[in-house]
Amino acid sequence: MNNVQEETLREQKKGKRRVLVLEIARRLIASKGLRSLKVRDVAEAADCSIGSVYNEFGDFDGVILTVNRETVQALTARLVAVPADDPIRQLHGLAATYLEFASEHANLLRSLFEHRMEEDRPFPEDILIMVMDAFNLMHEPLVRLMPDRDPRDVALLSRMMFSAVHGIISLGLEERMVAVPPESLRQQVAQFVDTHLKGLGILKPEVS
Repeated sequence: MNNVQEETLREQKKGKRRVLVLEIARRLIASKGLRSLKVRDVAEAADCSIGSVYNEFGDFDGVILTVNRETVQALTARLVAVPADDPIRQLHGLAATYLEFASEHANLLRSLFEHRMEEDRPFPEDILIMVMDAFNLMHEPLVRLMPDRDPRDVALLSRMMFSAVHGIISLGLEERMVAVPPESLRQQVAQFVDTHLKGLGILKPEVS
């Protein structure tokens, strides 16, 4: 076997180990939550040394950040697929889809917001941008619903609206505190969207 073949085999082995480490970390986060994730457990499950994990990802933050990037990419793909033919239905669809994703991947989504970098290092800018891009998907339908509103106000309103939806869902899914039955949570989220749109003058309040 020549040097080129040996190098190719090493790279293939390294690539497989990287994929395996990520699969294990993702599975452990999904089942037990980020706070229970330990580099030793990941390394043992991947049948490699802790040093190999660090060599591949720089540090354990690198593993978690990679999993978190994949989570927000999967979330965004689901949100982008929401039909955009009607802006009000789109807003409801975005909120409902976020709830569905959060219900299916609660711990992975929590990891995205709970993770703190070691030694107080700054959080990677690319993940912050990815999260904001997901939240900003409510911007376009609000622009269509409020064409005469200051664009800066609409941008802020879209972020606030998605942040509020995120808060309602996060608290509703928190089993230790105020867990809400799934159907009730869906109703609450839909009710919030309608109430918010009424407050903005987009929907007319119901006349009793």
